[in-house]
Amino acid sequence: MKKLVLLAAIGSALMLAGAFAFQYLGEMPPCKLCIWQRWPHGIAAVLGLVIWLMPNRLVAFVGMLVVLFGAGVAFYHAGVEQMWWAGPDSCTGLPDLGGALSGDSLWARPIVRCDEIPWQMFGLSMAAWNGVISLGLAGMWALGWRKGFAK
Repeated sequence: MKKLVLLAAIGSALMLAGAFAFQYLGEMPPCKLCIWQRWPHGIAAVLGLVIWLMPNRLVAFVGMLVVLFGAGVAFYHAGVEQMWWAGPDSCTGLPDLGGALSGDSLWARPIVRCDEIPWQMFGLSMAAWNGVISLGLAGMWALGWRKGFAK
């Protein structure tokens, strides 16, 4: 089962690499919720390294929870994109300028909106695909946790 958990961690690392590829090669800057979705995959990849060095069922349980949290953020983002519910004001409404405009640095980068879908495949956005894949990865973590790490 250790191999299954390591595969899940590698899956998260690949998801993170894919996100950076879309950002830097595909020239699709991430929104705030996209950035939030990256953190659980990064944490899961690090937890995979921990398990590789020191197999531990508790770490597998934490990995499962982290990736499940990431799936929740991804599905929340997908709902924001579909206008099923409101997203954060900072990326779906007008930005809070705080009454201070200093030079043109505020306008140097356009605000990437969380409620717009920049890419989709088979009718699912990147956020929705992240949620679906994250559920699968969480299942792998769960199996590893449940079955232990027999050699």
